[in-house]
Amino acid sequence: MPKRVLNVGQCPPDHLAIRDFLAKHFDVELTQTQGHDDTLAALGDGAFDLVLINRKLDVDYSDGVEIIHRIKADPTVAHVPVMLVTNYAEHHDLAQAAGAERGFGKLEFHKPETVETLRPFLS
Repeated sequence: MPKRVLNVGQCPPDHLAIRDFLAKHFDVELTQTQGHDDTLAALGDGAFDLVLINRKLDVDYSDGVEIIHRIKADPTVAHVPVMLVTNYAEHHDLAQAAGAERGFGKLEFHKPETVETLRPFLS
């Protein structure tokens, strides 16, 4: 049975790159949302094994860490693992302080460490 991943706030090319990367390494079903409201609605409607959130949402360039705060503040979905997708370490630090797992950057798809970061959630 595939693991379910919610991919939040990615532009179409980045969504496709993440989809292809995940499909190459894991058996996953990927769902895409664009912003705060549709993300929380999707989480409320179904069980996800992992949420990947862009640092800056494509739809309005709002901060992805704010969605992490909202997810972690909602007791019905706070247990779902969340990762920020960014190439900047300081933003990973902020995401972890908000309750996220340490994420990865879009420039790190070729690294074996990225697969290992995701393995506990998607294997």
